[in-house]
Amino acid sequence: MTKTVLEIGARASVTRSFSAKDLQAFQSLSGDNAMLSHVPEPLIGALFSYLLGVELPGFGTNYLKQEMQFERAAPIGQPLTATVEITRLRPEKHLADLSTICTDASGTVICRGRALVLVRDVGA
Repeated sequence: MTKTVLEIGARASVTRSFSAKDLQAFQSLSGDNAMLSHVPEPLIGALFSYLLGVELPGFGTNYLKQEMQFERAAPIGQPLTATVEITRLRPEKHLADLSTICTDASGTVICRGRALVLVRDVGA
């Protein structure tokens, strides 16, 4: 396993499409039986969760805070790209601040925000 170098400006992205079948699975798990015309916001949040816990900073990361401002509904069946970028490192507190953004295939912003995470090896 390669160790991720944590530095300001480091980025990670993931692209995923959510199908009608994915939304049905979400409804089954959440108990929400409303007719969905767009990708639910918690599924978009899960993309950021994946990135923070697996890609950047990666394994051992603990969420402390996540803020997301949604600018428009995410279309079903179209690729969505979630990106996180380190904006600040605080090695003395083992903290990393990251900006977060999710766009659709045309580059239109679906949501943007920030995350604060506790990281084992922030470095100096």
